[in-house]
Amino acid sequence: MNKAQTKIVVMGDSISDCGRAKPVGEGLFGALGRGYVSLFDAMAQVDHPEWGLRVVNMGIDGNTSRDLLARWETDVNAQAPDLVAVLIGINDVWRQFDSPFQPETHVLPDEYAANLRQIARQQAQHSYRLVFLSPFFLESNPQEPMRARMDEYGALMREVATENGIPFVDLQQAFAGLLQNFYPGYLTWDRVHPSEPGQLVIARKLMGAVESLRG
Repeated sequence: MNKAQTKIVVMGDSISDCGRAKPVGEGLFGALGRGYVSLFDAMAQVDHPEWGLRVVNMGIDGNTSRDLLARWETDVNAQAPDLVAVLIGINDVWRQFDSPFQPETHVLPDEYAANLRQIARQQAQHSYRLVFLSPFFLESNPQEPMRARMDEYGALMREVATENGIPFVDLQQAFAGLLQNFYPGYLTWDRVHPSEPGQLVIARKLMGAVESLRG
């Protein structure tokens, strides 16, 4: 990613959405939402004003990787970005637990990996770079069923990222230190949606990935 590349589109679910403006999350008055995307933008403006960074939040509450793929052309390619950050997978797993009798809402591991591979192919077909941020579950016990399933999906994302030379950010690992020092309820009310400290963790990790790409 060279110095002229300045437009970042963020794709994801409610973790990214956080009340952002619709249809396009860009501009003033909280348009980027109240989560890590806004924090990342603020950090970039302060720490790297020379980037002239333009951040667009295209996260949508409830999305799965299936949903991201369905709207990729309009919500990513039409935006002509230089970099696309993808944080997806939480709902792919969650629907298997909170809607167990609605299998049509479930994105199982094979489909999840296939969706990510199709997203990865977009990088070769267009001029932008991708960054993958792993799904996570704010539960310290790795044997807890939903945490174990989420780790499985995180491993699949890592595998696809490695295959395609895409930077991979392990958010589950990034939260590990906080989970050792804080009661999970301090970081999240439902083990999925982070409070401000958790959102800051994501923003910092995304910043590190972008800094590495810019060199």
